[in-house]
Amino acid sequence: MRLLMAADVVAEVAADVVVRAAGPADAAVLSRLCAAHAAYEHIHHDGAGHAERLAQALHMHRLRIWLGLRGGEPVGYASATLDFSTLDAQPFVHLDCLYLEPAARGQGMGRALMAAVAQHARDIGARQLQWQTPPWNALAIGFYDALGARRLDKCRYTLAV
Repeated sequence: MRLLMAADVVAEVAADVVVRAAGPADAAVLSRLCAAHAAYEHIHHDGAGHAERLAQALHMHRLRIWLGLRGGEPVGYASATLDFSTLDAQPFVHLDCLYLEPAARGQGMGRALMAAVAQHARDIGARQLQWQTPPWNALAIGFYDALGARRLDKCRYTLAV
């Protein structure tokens, strides 16, 4: 399978890789993958009501998620929201999460998920994707560099309100 990442980047992936849009009915599977993602990044994850909140966000179209399947089994996901850059005065797609189970890495699934998100961005008229990754995640940084993404030096903050 050939996937268009950007105007000049094509990814080859295995025939048993399927990426599809997730819906509210996928919330339990997605919640499991989110918990694994949080554990991988060593961040707190409260699973209470998580699947229900995901299902509601998907139902309300506040969030887009793509589920990555290999041999019919869910092994990863990408999630994104539409945002707006004040500095560019343009909409962009914020890639909130990209996660693959360890056994699924390095086999084209990440590229397939990124291609799905990139196509969504093109389809809705966004000019770019933006995301962040922890500075210790050398595998992700190498992957994003190989895609041709431009790295920005910024710190990410959160503030409970």
